[in-house]
Formats: sequence, C-alpha cells, structure tokens
Amino acid sequence: MNATQWMEDLQKNISDLIARSPAADLERNVRAMMAQGFSRLDLVTREEFDVQADLLARTVARADQLAAQVTQLEARINALEAAQAKAAPAAPAAAATSAGSAIQG
Repeated sequence: MNATQWMEDLQKNISDLIARSPAADLERNVRAMMAQGFSRLDLVTREEFDVQADLLARTVARADQLAAQVTQLEARINALEAAQAKAAPAAPAAAATSAGSAIQG
C-alpha cells in the first residue's frame, strides 16, 4: 500500500465516521442556524455587490467627466466676459472721440 492510497483510505474512513456521528448533525444544525441568522440581516449577494460597485465606478467616472466639462465651460465664459470687459471701455472712448470731432468740425 503506497502513501497516497493510505491517505485516501484514511480520508474516506474519517469522512464516513463523521457522516455517521453526531458531528454531522451538529454541522447541519449550525449551518441552518447561520443561514437563518444571515437571512434576517440585510445582506446582498456577491453578484449584486459587484453590479453595484461597477455602477458606482461608472457614475463616478461620468461625474468626473461632467466636472471637467463644467470647468471648461466656466473658463470659456470667463474668457468671453474678459473680452467683453476689454471691448466695453474702448467703445465709449471711441464714441467720445467721434462726438468731440463732430463738435469741433
């Protein structure tokens, strides 16, 4: 009898012994009690958790994308407002110059 066969026989004998002993009943009772306790808790399956984690990751990525887009739009608005502010003082000065030349002329 080689070592592998001896280990397999030992494992089979121990499994048979446990299956016929009160330990098997105890294991079934503990499993049932744990399953009942877990069913009372507000738990989700691993699959549901993974789906929600993926959804959250996509939502965060989209929020980051939208934040970058808002930043770009704010920069464009600020540039346009600065250009208008530069152009606005030049327009009254030009109007005053043409009005002054009309009076002199």
